Amino acid sequence: MSATDTSEPNRRDFLYVATGMAGVVGAGALAWPFIDQMRPDASTLAASSIEVDVSSVTPGMSLTVKWRGKPVFIRNRTPEEIKAAQEVPLAELKDPVARNANIAADAPANDIDRTAGEGKENWMVMVGVCTHLGCVPLGQQGDFGGWFCPCHGSHYDTAGRIRKGPAPENLHIPNFQFISDTTIRVG
Repeated sequence: MSATDTSEPNRRDFLYVATGMAGVVGAGALAWPFIDQMRPDASTLAASSIEVDVSSVTPGMSLTVKWRGKPVFIRNRTPEEIKAAQEVPLAELKDPVARNANIAADAPANDIDRTAGEGKENWMVMVGVCTHLGCVPLGQQGDFGGWFCPCHGSHYDTAGRIRKGPAPENLHIPNFQFISDTTIRVG
């Protein structure tokens, strides 16, 4: 045969291609039940968000709820706590990033970016897990009146920002929103 000879596809070539394609489709059909069973079931999807009634949480009170197996602190801060958090210069913060899943990832850790936002500055919603080793901090304790992790001595202020101790980051703020004046959806 020379380089200029061309061969026409024949029946055997077609059978090879068709058999290969049938094998690919068969393998996909066989694998699909195994892949499909890895999706979370309806109960898991339902637990991916919770709604919390905060109508009874007056200023100065906190509520702890469980979301995705972790504690979430919901606090209605007093005017004094808000003022104390607003007066902290950003240069004094150990972690200058807000760690708020509701806003830009690089937002500064000022007080308003750590709260429910304009008009709801009194509301704090945070994952209640110390960013050092995963302990659960105690509320309204420590050197800054916020949260204190007694396991290793991390002190958080009234905006949940790490101020002293080994924790490297501020308490994280999950996705949340007020769906009414008295109900918060977390997740």
